Formats: sequence, C-alpha cells, structure tokens
Amino acid sequence: MIFGLNKEISFPNPCYGDPDGLLAINGDLSTERLLLAYSHGIFPWYSFREGVIQWWCPMDRFVIFPNEIHVSHSMRTLLNKRKYKCSINAAFEQVIENCSKLRIKDKGAWLGPDMMEAYIRLHKQGHAASVEVWEEEKLVGGLYGVTLGRCIFGESMFSLVPNGSKIALIHLARIMESIGGVMIDCQFETPHLKSMGGRHISYDEYMSYINMK
Repeated sequence: MIFGLNKEISFPNPCYGDPDGLLAINGDLSTERLLLAYSHGIFPWYSFREGVIQWWCPMDRFVIFPNEIHVSHSMRTLLNKRKYKCSINAAFEQVIENCSKLRIKDKGAWLGPDMMEAYIRLHKQGHAASVEVWEEEKLVGGLYGVTLGRCIFGESMFSLVPNGSKIALIHLARIMESIGGVMIDCQFETPHLKSMGGRHISYDEYMSYINMK
C-alpha cells in the first residue's frame, strides 16, 4: 500500500508499504521530516522532474559494516601510493554539486535543486556529512550522506578519476570504525557496493543498529 502524506510530520508504519519499498508520496523535504524519516529507515528518492516526492523503505536492507569493508589488492596498491588525500566535511556543497551534475541528464535523475537544498540544510545543522578525495588541490571524488546516531545513510557518490568513489568509501569506513560507527546504509544494492563488502540484512536488524546508543 502507498500512503499519501499531508502537512503533519509523520509517516505510516513501514511494514505496510509496497513490497518493492515504496511507502508514501507527497509531504515535504523539511529538516524535521527528513530526520524522522531516516530514524525509521525511510528516505526520499524520486525524479525531481515529475515533482512528486516518493518515500522509500525496503524491508530488505543493503548495508556495509565498517569493519567488513573489502579493499582489493589493487585498491591497497593505489592507496599505498598516496596519490590522493581524503578529508571530511571540507567541501560538502562541492561534493553534492558534483553528484548532481554527473547524473542530471539521466532518466529518473533525483538529485535536483530541492533535494540539494534539503541536504545542505541538514549538513549546516550537523546531520549530514561528506567525504572528499583530492588530487593535490583538485576535488576528484567523494560521497555524502545523512548522519544519525552511530550510522550514516549514504546518498550519492561521484568519481572524476578511476576509483575516486571507492577511495571515499574506504576512508569513510575506516573513520567510522575508529570512532565506533556501526553501519553504512547503501539503500539499494549495486555491483560496485557489493564488491566493497555490502550485504543484505532484515529491516528489524537494520533498525537495531539505528537505535544503538
């Protein structure tokens, strides 16, 4: 079942959503609604050209645990060359702009101006973070996501050089492991993320990590 939202900041029980994960439509992208959504594993994902906000919450979740990140031999070799350096929250807006413009012409592109503004607001309030990959002074890769408790909810990543987004993800996992982070939510499975150690868990297990103190 797909629910219609109104101005009230609330969501239906995700267990009653559509089997493919679509839970609700409409509502808004206010900080309050976004934080409530992510605290229940719900995220917005829709074609901005269609103008209808869709809220998704798959019962089967695809995640990476920081201590399970897979670093291939070739990636270890690349990292050991120290050609690239990484940073956290040094260029959030540049990262989200790159994520958007690399896919803006694709069918179903979702990271339009309204979504960008919403995540920039979250970042300014301390609820979203970015990882940057630099080649000298040039930004060549990165990712961003929503932060909540000991988890991060990955939203998008980009690469302007081979393996740029992989470097960002590895750096994120290592930082999270060092500070007690427990889960990187990948939202949907891709071959790229699966090769990095992503795996499926149930919604109940997923929520136990979100609620972990």
